[in-house]
Amino acid sequence: MPEIGAFTAWFADLARGDVARVGGKNASLGEMVRSLGAAGVKVPDGFATTADAYWAFVEANGLMHIIRDCLAARQASQVSLTEIGATIRQAFLRAQWPDDLGKAICAGYRELCRRSGQNDLDVAVRSSATAEDLPDASFAGQQETFLNIRGEAALLDACRRCYASLFTDRAISYREAKGFDHLKVALSIGVQRMVHADRGGAGVMFSIDTETGFDKVVLINAAWGLGENVVQGAVDPDEYEVYKPLLANAALTPIVEKKLGGKAQKMIYGSGGDDRPTRNVPTSKAERARFVLEDADILQLARWACAIENHYGRPMDMEWAKDGDTGELFIVQARPETVQSRRDVTALRSYTIKRKGRRLVSGLSVGDAAVTGRVCLIEDPRDIRRFVDGSILVARATDPDWVPIMKRAVAIVTDHGGRTSHAAIVSRELGLSAVVGTGNATEILHDGQDITVSCAEGDEGFVYEGTAEIESTELDISALPETRTKVMLNMANPAAAFRWWRLPADGVGLVEPDTSAGVDA
Repeated sequence: MPEIGAFTAWFADLARGDVARVGGKNASLGEMVRSLGAAGVKVPDGFATTADAYWAFVEANGLMHIIRDCLAARQASQVSLTEIGATIRQAFLRAQWPDDLGKAICAGYRELCRRSGQNDLDVAVRSSATAEDLPDASFAGQQETFLNIRGEAALLDACRRCYASLFTDRAISYREAKGFDHLKVALSIGVQRMVHADRGGAGVMFSIDTETGFDKVVLINAAWGLGENVVQGAVDPDEYEVYKPLLANAALTPIVEKKLGGKAQKMIYGSGGDDRPTRNVPTSKAERARFVLEDADILQLARWACAIENHYGRPMDMEWAKDGDTGELFIVQARPETVQSRRDVTALRSYTIKRKGRRLVSGLSVGDAAVTGRVCLIEDPRDIRRFVDGSILVARATDPDWVPIMKRAVAIVTDHGGRTSHAAIVSRELGLSAVVGTGNATEILHDGQDITVSCAEGDEGFVYEGTAEIESTELDISALPETRTKVMLNMANPAAAFRWWRLPADGVGLVEPDTSAGVDA
């Protein structure tokens, strides 16, 4: 049995090479604490349990034979994924903490309280699998996170639930799809001081345009309260885009675009004790009408995104939070971006939609394709078993429990969510077209309806009535010859400048009614 010192590690003592020890998420937090503090990047203090701690918990409670037996039964098609997942999770939830492991976690929590100058400090308890947040496998949302956890008993319970979440249906199916061995993946737990974003705001940030891969912008989504609503797509967030090459000039404000989101609700601390540590409440009219971030905050986050990207040497996907009491900004997670950074940059495919029907709904486009299909409307997650393979999934929003049917869809349409919501991220990873944040798709569309989903017309996506005729053309950019004459483009749609940035043009300009101005892209 490992000694207590092998069970926990402070973020400041970790680095990105420690994935096998503390998982991708916690290794990345440690890397930022150690290496990016000098660049001003702030990360809340905390510690991680190690892979050794997980294996000690499994061994002390005899869980390995339960896991093996259940997985063998699934492989033999004797029981369903749902049944084996539930059996394994219940075994974890009934398990007891080995004395030395429980003491190590509580000792870490007490030290974190001491450092923060608070008794029963409120912490975030996050899962970090050893096969997670990798350059080719994000595992986004596959395991659980618990917010506003206070006290040693509540912390140990949340940690136990994190361990159990390694065997949610979605986590099991994702590992199988990626070829990871269930018996070799361990779970680390991050225990991190909470940022009081319940009285401020939070969101997600990418150091690359999520739809086109344009690498000269930072995309930021923001909503009031804790950040889970943005990640889950439960709200329509604000969206900000910042032009990276001009960030070094402090005299400039290179915010390309600001879009006000609906932000109909916010997640705050609950008042019902440990059984309800967080809850959603409606936002006020003033909050819905106001941007979450001031320009100075937007630029600060964008500069941090550039610093993090430069340090890791690749595009990054980050979560941030703003403390409503102090006004401080923090980065609470950072992981590699796993879609655009792996895309084939030598081929451009364009889509033309002919004989399209009446426009039914619109929202944010995810992807750049167009597809036709039949609606399968599911409003309640309990009804996902009735999804018809090859249909277009229409839902209010999605979370990781929806992934098994998202894989069987040809496109996705949601009422809520932004470009960094769960529905958007998973759609990109699966190569699906999606229109998110429509506001009313579940009210307008109906089961069995033939529709066309178009993400080929810029940053706004459309759903058309009926089955349109779709033509696609692929261009091999690598085969285009260089010309002595500088060739530039003029476009009427600003969003198209991002979509066609990979063309070997010498500049992209915007055509306006009376004037035209060119800006190098």
